Parts: sequence; structure tokens; C-alpha cells
Amino acid sequence: FPDQEVIDRTWVNTWQDENVVNVVKATGRKQLIIAGLWTEVCVAMPVIQAAGEGWDVTVITDASGGISKESHEVAIQRMIAAGANVMTVMALAGEWQRDWARTEHVEELTEILIQHFGGSGIAYLWEQQLLNT
Repeated sequence: FPDQEVIDRTWVNTWQDENVVNVVKATGRKQLIIAGLWTEVCVAMPVIQAAGEGWDVTVITDASGGISKESHEVAIQRMIAAGANVMTVMALAGEWQRDWARTEHVEELTEILIQHFGGSGIAYLWEQQLLNT
């Protein structure tokens, strides 16, 4: 995100940093999509707090990671219990795209799939060839 200003913070729970919250609120959006390292700390803490404040929070589980499989899974259970939604990166991409006739962001999505989705990215390129014929 080269156009985004870096917010230097010390809080473990990002959602406790007033600067972060103000930047998010200024967007006018009501949904948060969160992923990150240390699912049990750096993801769970802001997710639980924001969900408790009424935000519509979605955690991208396969773009997050804990210090162990168990700690990751327990953190996900905690966040669900707190009202968060969970989904995978591919599900998120599918929901954002919805219809291949929507061409506004296909180029950007294609780059993401090719760079980060391995075999699925290759399968997508094959499918795009079929759709373009």
C-alpha cells in the first residue's frame, strides 16, 4: 500500500490506538477486514474490541497465523464468539469480484491470484482464457 501513511504505534492491540481508529473512521466504512501475524494477539485483540463496539469485522483466517496451529484455531474460536465473521482469501476475492462481467478490478485481482495463489492462480488464467473466447 504505497499510498498509505504509516502509523507508528506501540499498542499491541491496534484498535486501542486512537490514530488508527480515527483513520479507519474517516473512511466512512463500517466493515473491517483483518488479517495478520500472531492470530491470538495482534489479530484477536483488535477484532474482539472492534466487534464489541459494533463494527462488522471479518477475519481472513488463511492470511493470518499464530504461534501454533492450536493457538491460531483457539483465537479464531474466540473471535467468532465475539461476533466476528471468518473467511479465506479466495472466498473474499470471490465475494469482491462476484461476476466476471465486472471488469473494473479484474486486472488487479488477476495479478494477486498469479502472484500469491500458486496452482489456483494458474487455473484462474486458464479459466480467463475460456471466458475470453
